Amino acid sequence: MATAKPMIAQPRRRRWPKVLLAIAIVAALLLAWFWRSLHANAVTAASYGAHVACSCHYIAGRSLQDCRKDFEPGMGPVTLSEDPEAKSVTARYLLFARQTATFRQGQGCMLEPWQD
Repeated sequence: MATAKPMIAQPRRRRWPKVLLAIAIVAALLLAWFWRSLHANAVTAASYGAHVACSCHYIAGRSLQDCRKDFEPGMGPVTLSEDPEAKSVTARYLLFARQTATFRQGQGCMLEPWQD
């Protein structure tokens, strides 16, 4: 009578670390490829947001929350903060860009110079 040999379980190879590494590499390459365009759009959105919010808040006298109504569609990631002492509004577009507009009597809201 023959006896069956117990099968020894082969260790399974884990593919998840390799798949996650491949996804991370592809994401990094895509970010590097499109960085200039993403950064330029982020700077534009932050600058527009800062200028519109500064004018709305310090010239029209509306709250920053109410000023968000004046934003264009797609500007949801822009966040606003104010510095009442400096009479300025800072807009940030995620982690990509930041821009400040300052109210000056007689000149209106002026953006800080862009830095590359």
